[in-house]
Formats: sequence, structure tokens, C-alpha cells
Amino acid sequence: MSQLVQYTSCPVCKSQSFNQVLNVKDFTVSQELFPVMECKNCSLRFTQQIPDETAVHRYYQSADYISHTNTNKGIINRLYHVARTFTMMSKERLVKNATKKAVGMLLDVGSGTGTFVHTMSVAGWNVVGLEPDAAARAAALKKYNCDIYPSEELFMLPASTYDAVTMWHVLEHVHRLDEYVEQLKKLLAPGGKLIVAVPNYTGKDAAAYNEHWAAYDVPRHLYHFSPKAMRVLMERHGMKVIATKPMWLDSYYVSLLSERHRKGSFLRGIWNGFVSNVNALFQKEKCSSLVYIIEVPVEQ
Repeated sequence: MSQLVQYTSCPVCKSQSFNQVLNVKDFTVSQELFPVMECKNCSLRFTQQIPDETAVHRYYQSADYISHTNTNKGIINRLYHVARTFTMMSKERLVKNATKKAVGMLLDVGSGTGTFVHTMSVAGWNVVGLEPDAAARAAALKKYNCDIYPSEELFMLPASTYDAVTMWHVLEHVHRLDEYVEQLKKLLAPGGKLIVAVPNYTGKDAAAYNEHWAAYDVPRHLYHFSPKAMRVLMERHGMKVIATKPMWLDSYYVSLLSERHRKGSFLRGIWNGFVSNVNALFQKEKCSSLVYIIEVPVEQ
């Protein structure tokens, strides 16, 4: 029997000192309201009263949920597809630079409909993709002829194997946060890199939209990371953030979705995305989304 998850301590640092900062609507599926809390210690924000793992699936059942459907419905999703080719090239380059390898072993967690798995396979990498949604896995097989496996197989993979483990806007969805992070650490080969992209609520666009900010995406997004919270999480698991990289296009996409939530204008969304990025030029860790490059420090 499913039930709501009520956190009594921060999912990242375990502090019991937190308070509600927002009440956010699920604009995509249910139209329900969810409290968003902020930890006074590590600054993580997290969604309270979330559906547990047995019940959350229904909150992903929407034709508008682009990572599972590849929908071209609406101008915002069409723009997303136009930008995706550039984004895939950037991700491929980032993985190669982070690992200092032209080819290697890669695990992609939360592969959606398989575009990144396909991109890295074509580039010569040996790639394993994991995805919880069966329809998305079927779409990947149909479009790219690539096998993507159910997410629970994460805990069956061989340790110390992967030169890179990537999670593109996935970590914020994971219920068993500590268990997942610990397993990802075990799967890294010596010198391997964990590459995690998540929205950043400390950015200018989040401040502009508050409870309408699309990247809160409750209740699918369980956690809303700040750079400080990500560092605290990784340090608790014996890892270290060694670099952060901005995802410049995300500010536009998120701002356009946020405008739709509050029935605003397309042009205002473009403007707010632009303003957010200008601000992030001077404060990189204020970008709408950040990629964290993480490693296990070599013991001295």
C-alpha cells in the first residue's frame, strides 16, 4: 500500500532544522500542491509529502513529459528538439574532457528515450543505459535500436567498471538518495568521474518565478539542489566535486515553461532566460542548471 513520504530530517545532511519556503503546484499531471522545504544547514530544498516509490509512477504519465515521450507538441518542445543536437555534442565533449578519454566505459542512469546513449555509442564508447520507464525504453529500441535496461539493474552491475557515470537531470528524481549515490561510487573505475546535472534553485530565473519555476517540477523532483547541498551530499559519501559547468540553454527552456505555468508571455520567458544567463556569466554557480563533475579522491 502506497503512502506519502514525510521527511523528518534533511535528505542530504540529516539536519532536523528546516522550514517551508514554498507551496508548489504540479502543473504537469495532477494539479496538486506540494510543500517545498529548505534545510537551514546545507541549503537543500526538498519536496515534502511526496508519493513513495510505489505510487510516484502515475505522476509521470503525461504526453508533455518530454524525456519519456519525445513529444514535439507545442513550440517549447519543438525548440527543445532543435537544441538537442547541440546539447548532445556538448555532453559528449564534456564526458571526454572530464575523463580525459576518447573512448571508454560509460553508464548512463536515467536514459529516457536513448538519445545520449546513442550519441556516445556512435562516438565509440561502450555504453550501458538504465531507465525506469518501460515505454521510454521501448522508444529507444525503436528509434536507435539500442537496449536500455530497467533501473533496478543498477545494483547488479559490476563494481569498479565505468570511466564515467552520467545522470542528466536524474538525481533529483531518486527516492533512495544515499543508497544510489553509494552504488554509483562503487561502480566508478579508478579515476572515473561521476557527472551529475541538476537544476539550480539559486539561479536568477528561479528567483524570478518562485513557485511557478518549472524546474521545481513537483512531485517528480524530490530534491532541489544548491551547489552547497551537492557538495555536502558528495562529501558525505567520500567523494568530491572537482568542477561545475553551466548548462546555458536550460535557463531559456525552464523560463519558457515557467511562463506557461503562470500564463505569461513567450518573449518574457526568453528575456528572463537571458537575464539569468547574464547573471551567471559573473557568478557561474548561479546558472539555471549545473553539471557537477565528481570523483573519489585518491588516498594519500
